[in-house]
Amino acid sequence: MPKNWIEKHQLAGLDERERGFSRPVELEQADPGYRAHLQYEDLRLSTGWCPVRDAVLPALTDMLQSRGYRQLKTQMTFRGESYLGSQEPWVEYPDPPQESVTSGGWLDSLMYWFRTRTARN
Repeated sequence: MPKNWIEKHQLAGLDERERGFSRPVELEQADPGYRAHLQYEDLRLSTGWCPVRDAVLPALTDMLQSRGYRQLKTQMTFRGESYLGSQEPWVEYPDPPQESVTSGGWLDSLMYWFRTRTARN
C-alpha cells in the first residue's frame, strides 16, 4: 500500500478473458498530484501522476479497457482511515466502441482476430 494513500475504491468488471473480478484500487497523493494502484493476479498497474483527483480512476479504466477489460465500475470504500462500506454509489465507465468485423471473408476475420489479440498484450 502506498504511504500517502487517501482513498480506496473497489473496481469491478470483466477481465480480458470475460471473467468477473473485483479488486481494491488505492489512490495516492503526493507533490506531483494523484495516481492509482491496482493489482489483479499477475497484473500490476499504476497510473501516471494526474494533477486532478477526478482524472485518476478514468485513467486507470482507460488502461484496463485498452487491455480488453469491460463493464468497469468503481465504488469508494475508504476515505482516509474512514471505512465507508457500500455507502457510496458505483461509478460506471462506458466501454469503448467495438470494432466491427467486416464481411470481407475469412482473411479479414483472421486479421481482426489477430489485431484484437495483440492489442491486449
